Amino acid sequence: MAQSGALITRLVASSVTAAATAGKIIRDVMSKGELNIVDKGINDLQTEADRSAQRCIVTSLTKQFPGVTIIGEEEPSSCEVPSNWVVTDMDNDVLKVKLPEHLENVNAQDLCVWVDPLDGTSEYTQGLVEHVTVLVGVALGDRAIGGVIHQPFFKNAGSDSWGRTIWGIEGVGIGGLKTIPPPQGKRIITTTRSHCDSTVQSALDALEPDEILKVGGAGHKVMLLLEGKAHAYVFASRGCKRWDTCAPEAILHAAGGILTDMHGQKYPYNSKTPHPNLGGVLATAPGQNHSWYVSRIPNDIKQRLI
Repeated sequence: MAQSGALITRLVASSVTAAATAGKIIRDVMSKGELNIVDKGINDLQTEADRSAQRCIVTSLTKQFPGVTIIGEEEPSSCEVPSNWVVTDMDNDVLKVKLPEHLENVNAQDLCVWVDPLDGTSEYTQGLVEHVTVLVGVALGDRAIGGVIHQPFFKNAGSDSWGRTIWGIEGVGIGGLKTIPPPQGKRIITTTRSHCDSTVQSALDALEPDEILKVGGAGHKVMLLLEGKAHAYVFASRGCKRWDTCAPEAILHAAGGILTDMHGQKYPYNSKTPHPNLGGVLATAPGQNHSWYVSRIPNDIKQRLI
């Protein structure tokens, strides 16, 4: 376990390895077929994979960074964590990066890690595993400054291995993926697959998209922006939480994109902030005019999301 290097570098490097281990746990639960689904509310499911993946990530990071606040989507568990779930390795590519000066010397108490151990649970239970991601976001004060998106069911070409991890740090850029610009001459928007209502649809209609991609998971939607498959991610609803957007926002920002609420305001990610993203989510791929999208959202929709 590396002891030297800046705190943020080590924290993101550890999050990369913990997220990948959580991804293996998620695949193992699926292969055994014992999901043990719990219904937490309307369109809000939890499985054995959610619970186990969170125990892996939170325990691993808490062991190495006891002064950092860690907030997970699922309730804390008192169950004993298997030793092979406790990860202390760090990703070497992340450890090699040079941080911008303002991130080099920070205090642990100013950091907050937001964990969504399995983003896209509904899709996971339906076998739509390509929608699933593991999200670990790092915030300094109010700002999302680092993040990890792991795709457990990404099949690596030319090998039998599964899983792909993308990470990003403010002022550094991203690793694990070469971004691709979306096609010119058309507007492709990605949005919710399972939480659509009249407000969500009205926001989409106002943007006059040529194509709408309805998929699960905030992490998956932001991946579509980074891969050049969509120009914007639009969700005019209060259904998202901070753990859904912290990591995607940090990575998208590091790549040159933007994620805000429907008013164009960034969400705070400090440890005391409320969890719901009451202003909805509006994200644009690198190179897109974010202000244009904000300006096209009707005021009556914005007023519903305050």
